[in-house]
Amino acid sequence: MVTGFHNNAPQFRFVHRRNLILSIDTDKTNEEDLLKAVTKAKLLVEWLGFLLIEYTSYADTSSIPGHYVLFWELTNKGSNDLPVLDPKIMEECCSTVEESLDSVYRRCRRKENSIGPLEIRVVKHGTFHALMDFWLTKGSSVNQYKTPRCIKSEEAINIINSKVVGRFFSRNAPSWEPVMSGN
Repeated sequence: MVTGFHNNAPQFRFVHRRNLILSIDTDKTNEEDLLKAVTKAKLLVEWLGFLLIEYTSYADTSSIPGHYVLFWELTNKGSNDLPVLDPKIMEECCSTVEESLDSVYRRCRRKENSIGPLEIRVVKHGTFHALMDFWLTKGSSVNQYKTPRCIKSEEAINIINSKVVGRFFSRNAPSWEPVMSGN
C-alpha cells in the first residue's frame, strides 16, 4: 500500500493478507509460523521425489476438540501423477508441523488436550486451480490472486474436501515443557 512519497519515490507499507490466523483455543498460528512448519515437513516428502505444489489450511471445529487441517497438493518431480504416499511418512509430516508450531499450540495440544491431532489431507492435482476459479467467481482479480493460507469459507472448504485422496493424522502429541521463571 502506498502511504506517501519521498522525492517522487513512493513509500510503501506492506499489508499482510487477511484471515491468516488459525486458532482453535488460545493458540494463534499466523502465516509466517505456518510456512516455517510446512517448509520443515515438506522436506520429508521431497527426498522421496515429491513436490509440494500448493497448500492451505483451516481450523476444523466440527468435532471436539477441534484441530488444524492442512490441504497439500503433491506431485512426483517431473510429472503430474499423484504420488503413492507412505502413511508413516505423511504421519511424520503431521508431527513435524506440530513440533514446529509455537509453545501455546503445543501446550494446548499436549497438556490441555484442547486441540486434536493435526491432519494433512492430500488433494488431487488441479485442486488449487479449482479453488482459484471459485475465488475468481467471487470477485477476486486473476492478477492479484494468491492462494489463501487459511480458509474460512465453507464453500471453499467443500470444494477442496471434494478432491481429497488421502487423510493423515499426527500420531503423537508434540513436545511441550512449561517455562520456568528464574526466581
